[in-house]
Amino acid sequence: MNNINIFLFALFLLPLLASCEEKNVYIVQFRGHNGEKALHEIEDTHHSYLLSVKNNEEEAKASRLYSYQYSINGFAAVLTPDEASKLSELEEVVSVYKSEPGLYTLQTTRSWEFVGLNEGGEGLKEGEEGGRGRHNYKMGEGLSSKAKYGQEVIVGVLDSGIWPESESFNDEGMGPVPKSWKGICQTGVAFDSSHCNGKIIGARYYLKGYEHALGGRLNDTLDYRSPRDMDGHGTHTASTVAGRRVANVSVFGLARGTASGGAPLARLAIYKACWAIPQEEKVVGNTCLTEDMLAGIDDAIRDGVDVMSISIGSSRPLAFAEDAIANGALHAAKQNIVVACAAGNSGPAPATLSNYYPWMITVGASSLDRDILGPLVLGNGLKIMGETTPYGLEKKHPLVYAPDVVVPRVAKNESAQCLPGSLDPKKVKGKVVLCMRGLGMRVGKGREVKRAGGAGYILGNTAASGDELPFDFHVLPGTAVSSNDANKIIQYIKATKNPTAIINRGKTVFNSQPAPSMASFTSRGPNPIDPNLLKPDITAPGLNILAAWSEGDSVTKLSFDKRFVKYNFDSGTSMATPHVAAVAALLKAVHPEWSSAAVRSAIMTTAGLRNNKGKPITDQLGKIATPFMFGSGHFRPTKAVDPGLVYDASHEDYLLYLCSIRTDKPEPKFKCPENPPSPVNLNYPSLAIPKLNGTVIVKRTVTNVGGDGKSVYFFSSKPPLGISVKATPSVLFFNHVGQKKSFTIKVKARGGMARKYLKNECRFGWYSWNDGLHNVRSPMAIALA
Repeated sequence: MNNINIFLFALFLLPLLASCEEKNVYIVQFRGHNGEKALHEIEDTHHSYLLSVKNNEEEAKASRLYSYQYSINGFAAVLTPDEASKLSELEEVVSVYKSEPGLYTLQTTRSWEFVGLNEGGEGLKEGEEGGRGRHNYKMGEGLSSKAKYGQEVIVGVLDSGIWPESESFNDEGMGPVPKSWKGICQTGVAFDSSHCNGKIIGARYYLKGYEHALGGRLNDTLDYRSPRDMDGHGTHTASTVAGRRVANVSVFGLARGTASGGAPLARLAIYKACWAIPQEEKVVGNTCLTEDMLAGIDDAIRDGVDVMSISIGSSRPLAFAEDAIANGALHAAKQNIVVACAAGNSGPAPATLSNYYPWMITVGASSLDRDILGPLVLGNGLKIMGETTPYGLEKKHPLVYAPDVVVPRVAKNESAQCLPGSLDPKKVKGKVVLCMRGLGMRVGKGREVKRAGGAGYILGNTAASGDELPFDFHVLPGTAVSSNDANKIIQYIKATKNPTAIINRGKTVFNSQPAPSMASFTSRGPNPIDPNLLKPDITAPGLNILAAWSEGDSVTKLSFDKRFVKYNFDSGTSMATPHVAAVAALLKAVHPEWSSAAVRSAIMTTAGLRNNKGKPITDQLGKIATPFMFGSGHFRPTKAVDPGLVYDASHEDYLLYLCSIRTDKPEPKFKCPENPPSPVNLNYPSLAIPKLNGTVIVKRTVTNVGGDGKSVYFFSSKPPLGISVKATPSVLFFNHVGQKKSFTIKVKARGGMARKYLKNECRFGWYSWNDGLHNVRSPMAIALA
């Protein structure tokens, strides 16, 4: 998970580096398609265009970074603004836009058991609507075994690379590589052909755009010039989606269990397009350049992947023409590739989403039912359970609050933050220090306490983080506590002459808290590009996820930390995304005939709304969560394999949707009709009406994919107060699998009642089709005009 400081640094530093000689990387897109042409023909054509604006052959050749064949028809090249302008004036050119460095950044042993995918054993079943919550059930032949654990499915991971020596990527007993595979194993620094195998069947890396933005060659001490992962993020996401089962995994003895990806026999294709951001020979984060990512997606389509997992998001909303992930994902969906993308880590503020287009699955992050807890014991006997490191401070130590022990020059608004150099060693030595979340890095705060001679460290949540407790491997005994508990500690310190604390070591605890609950960092709706499309689509585990790690990076990813591990905890929508990608891989294995839209629909309409206590899913503050946080709900893999009905959509449907949101040229050869259909009529498994004025009639079509094909479905709805929702027809009769039925939904505001209950806010509800076996549920979000 990347914090806002890394975002701002990337946005600030790299554009400065990229401005040399007023030349920038531009993406140039042409009309028509290139899929049927040979790559050398495409490159020759692109060279001729560059030659028309450059001085000579050598300059034209050197300026082109990539030619794109499948993601778009176009190229990336280093151009002056004048050269870019000349190319944009050509009739055959659709668009020319400048790459923006820093725009895109990177956003387990228990999670699969938590969602009921521990094949052949006792699983956790989320409480049904109106039921009593969690209960154990025998899975029998479940999704994993039906899918043969994904063994013929290829998952492409666009990220920071992979650590191939991890036991999660061994290929023992996996058999030959699928015949559909057309990719390569690209070698480089510390990565040769032997690092690809029956599990990692291909690997590539892309850094031409990155090196141009950097203004020079990659420093090999900061990252590997190869598909090898130094950061850890790419290894973590790859093992979450398709890591092999590895027994007895833990980190410093915590969370011990069997680590496994969701599709443990699926094949991995690695596309490294994210690289270290350097600062004084140190790494302060990762950035993913538009042109490099687009090249990775282009190759993934060419190579023959079935699913793509993209844990990358943009720092601001992007129009379709300038969104590399959206463009690449649209062309991937045309080839029936399922693309799962991170919703982003900019929550809890509203309208902060990344990856908001309909042909991708947008994934939010929620918690597991596992915590690493240990009691913090205050001198007055009060015990507070905190998310605690594996080592404790089991004797009483003096307890202080950071603002009381800072050096004089520290600003008042920073006094509780324990920022570097802020604490006075004379006042801190031998004591436990309470620091608050906010500015700076969580582990960095503990390092400052240690620098000042502190014996222990308490990380207190602010009100915005509520009860959500992050797990970190602190550099000294430490624990994280909720905002309410942090306030209790502050009150105790202020009211006590000689306050003390004991920090007991953490232990793995299950089912102590309601789960899932929404992570505070997960980005929220409404959709910043089109409020007529409800996003995110789904939520999955993304808080404190344990998965494989790079041994080229420390457990905290900080340069001063010399602790290296093979498995590590990480948090973010980055961690949630590969969970959904894994389920998509299993569904593709069981239902190879399904379109990418059908896979997305199955995952969405079978999602759950309740936690392991049988109560509604809540946010980090304990308030009931909404579809702007979790979309359709928390994914339930074993339900998704048999959804009953699906909402399908074609490539042309997506192009018409782009026309409806005023995208002038959604595709080079596609001409928008004068009156495109309303965006609300896209055949999507959810419904959003941001400006209801009277009555809106929405059209939808469902396809029967369940059972023997003969079924009768009945419509029901639970709309927001003041709104009526009716379907015509309200009963659907099916005679065979594959049969389609259309219906309309009439959404009507009920006068003064609607104004009373909706006011100026968006309200939420649900509608569903039920045949007694399947409950095909869709969320709705409605606001008055």
